[in-house]
Order: sequence, then structure tokens, then C-alpha cells
Amino acid sequence: MADFVSVNDLGPGRNFIDENGDIYTVLDIAHNKTAMAKMKVKLKVKNLRSGVIKELQYFGGDKKALIFLSKKNMTYLYDDGSDVYFMDSETYDQVSIPSERLKWEMNFIKENSQAVITYYENEIIGIELPVKVALKIVQTDDAVRGDTVNNPQKDATLETGYKVKVPMFIKNGEVVVVRTDTGEYDGRA
Repeated sequence: MADFVSVNDLGPGRNFIDENGDIYTVLDIAHNKTAMAKMKVKLKVKNLRSGVIKELQYFGGDKKALIFLSKKNMTYLYDDGSDVYFMDSETYDQVSIPSERLKWEMNFIKENSQAVITYYENEIIGIELPVKVALKIVQTDDAVRGDTVNNPQKDATLETGYKVKVPMFIKNGEVVVVRTDTGEYDGRA
């Protein structure tokens, strides 16, 4: 039996709710109470299956069914072009996720790296990466003497093929830390 919670008690990042068979996570919540009407609760939510962000509106006191997701640490194995394969390190079970669902995440995953796979019942909802990952620079231009005004940056290609802006002093072969949420350079590893 599902647990129900008042929409007034929902909060960003804390809860997952079911709305017409879709699973949403709450990104933001706004309460609006006027003297003449019931309190309205606006939820900015993200659909975990499609990634679509939209707004839902309820009246204060409405109840929603909570969804409980399970998470499992897995190791990235390979990408065959259509599917991305991960393996459970304990049971050696393998799962595959369609490549088109992981376009952003694949910029930061290299062979044998860890990811957290999120499940709802037996359905894979998505993956979570560490906030920062260390990746090797495979191609970047050398700094030119005199290009040091106002924190200049140059393009660099990481071992995953992702292009990132790095400071001029970074050279080929160096390992840098990149944020997985923004895709930006964060420092040397």
C-alpha cells in the first residue's frame, strides 16, 4: 500500500510522487493563500522518465501517493552504440540502458567508473554520477606567451570526447576535475 502525503508537506529533492502513472521529483514549491479562496500549492516538478519539467497545481490539503525508489551502485562496462551496459559488482548481473537516455551522463563516464542506478520496482529510471569526476586531457593546444590577460581559457578534449574550457596552463595528458552537473572545469586532480 502506498504512503500518502499532503502536498503542503512536499519539498524540493525530498519526495517522489505519482501523478497519472508518471513519477515526478519536486524541484520547487510555492504556496498561495488569499482571503477568498483555498490555499493553492504550485509544484515545479521533473518527470523522471522523460526529463520534462512542468508545473502542477493542487489545493492545500490534497494528498499524493509517494513513490519509493531504490538505488544500486554499478560499474560502467561499455557502450555498444544503442545501449549502455552496467554491472552489479556484487551479483555480476548486467543491465542495459538505451544510449539516448544517457547522452549527458556519457560525457563523464569512462570504463570501470562507478554510477548509481535508480530503480522504481524493476524499471530503471536513470543514473546518478558523482558531483565531480577526474578525467584525462587527450587534446589541447599549448599556451601562447602573452595570452594571460583576464583569466583566459582554451578548449580541451577529455578522454570521453567531451570538450571543456580549461585554464591556459593545462597541458595534454593532465588529469582534471570536471563537474558533472554543469560540465565545467573545477581544478586539477
